[in-house]
Parts: sequence; C-alpha cells; structure tokens
Amino acid sequence: MQSLKNKIVLITGASSGIGKACAEQFAQLGANLILTARRLDRIQALADTLIHAHQIKALAIQLDVRNKELVDETILQLPADFKNIDILVNNAGLALTTDKLQEADPKNWDIMIDTNLKGLLYVTHAVLPAMLERNEGHVINIGSVAGQDYYSGGNVYLATKHAARAISKSLRIDLLGTALRVSEVAPGSVETEFSEVRWKDKERAKQFYQDFEPLKPEDIADAVIYCATRRKGVNIGEVIVFPLAQASMHYLYKTPSKGEHHP
Repeated sequence: MQSLKNKIVLITGASSGIGKACAEQFAQLGANLILTARRLDRIQALADTLIHAHQIKALAIQLDVRNKELVDETILQLPADFKNIDILVNNAGLALTTDKLQEADPKNWDIMIDTNLKGLLYVTHAVLPAMLERNEGHVINIGSVAGQDYYSGGNVYLATKHAARAISKSLRIDLLGTALRVSEVAPGSVETEFSEVRWKDKERAKQFYQDFEPLKPEDIADAVIYCATRRKGVNIGEVIVFPLAQASMHYLYKTPSKGEHHP
C-alpha cells in the first residue's frame, strides 16, 4: 500500500456526495487537499473541518470547471505548497432530466457536455504538464455504469459518460512509457444530490432510493482510495461498484416492489 501522507490531491466537485467523501478519506490518510466546486461556502467549511480533524493542509477554491481560462489560471496560480499535484480526482459532473432527445432542452445538453466532458478535459489538461515534468501522478476519473450501457432518456448524459470512459482508456495509452497512472471508478446507484439535480424534485429522488439499499458516497471514495494506494508498479484501470441490490444498470431489485434504475 502506497502512503498518501503529504500527497497533494485535487478533487473537483468536492462540495457534496462522492467528492466530499473522497476529501474526507484522503484527509484521514494524511493527504493535503485542493478542494474545488462552485459552492465556495461548502468547500471552505469542509476544508476547515478536515484541517482541524486531521492536521492536514487544505485549500478551498471556487471553480467552475466549464470555464477553461479560469481552470488554467487556477492551476497556474496555486500556492507553492500545492503546485505539485500528485492525484487528480475528476469528480465534477451532473445529469439534467431524463427527457427523450426529441423532447429535451438543448441548454441542458450544453451544461452536461461542458461539465462532464469538457470540464474533465480542461482540468486534466491543466494538471498534466507538471505531472509529466516530475514523471509522477495519478488521474482518477469518476465515471458511471451509464458509460457502459444505454437507456431511454439518457442520450446526452450517457454520451458524456461514454466519452469519459474513452478518455480514461485513451489517456492511459497517451501516457504509456511514463510513470503516470489513470483510473476510472464507475459507480452504480449511489444516493447523493445527483438525482435531486437531475429531476429537480427532492421527494421523487427520496422515493427512488426507498425499498433497496443504494451505495453511499463513502463506498465510491473507498474505491478511489484503493486505486490511489496501490504500489507504483500497479495501475487499476477500471473499478465498477454496484450495490448488492443492483446486478447491472437495468437490473435493480426493490422490495416490496421492483424497479429499474438509470444511473
């Protein structure tokens, strides 16, 4: 197991859910954190809590990953203590509605593509040069089982997650011969703010997760930590994590009723 003590970890979308859980688990293992999200109040409170609890360093930065110029400027202007990023966790992402393509609002397409796909590219592109210069680093992308299958109403969200998976796989090829590692962690059904954002209906999201035990954000963070702590000669390419009640994207067992889940 590779130690994470004093490693610099950048996590996007760290204000809630999987990103927040990743921050907590990395901090427990002594890593120093750069936490980014659009909600500065949340990541600042998280940073303060983790600094106090684990005696680490943590930097909270308000960042919209859709803005390439802002991403580049943010990475360029990092304080000296945080410049050498060891691990990048590309977690920022969202789905907006489950409308069929012919009924969808193209504005939602732009937001999903700009966040889930272009945002991942912008941050990775900004962080890679310093990693390559040191010949050391690890990019961990939070994907989804939605990047490996299809369902009605998924259209553009599915496309972004398929693209994220393709980027993870092709980036490993691009970096072949270096000491850099690339991993993808693909969750099944996880109970976070994700469904509330997608449906804009808190009660609907709550009802969906009834009658089965979904994954917790901590379960996905645990998989991320596993990828990050393997010895240097090992690269975990892909980890798929389901709750026990889910056999695949389309098979989800609910009691007393049954239903399907589209991540």
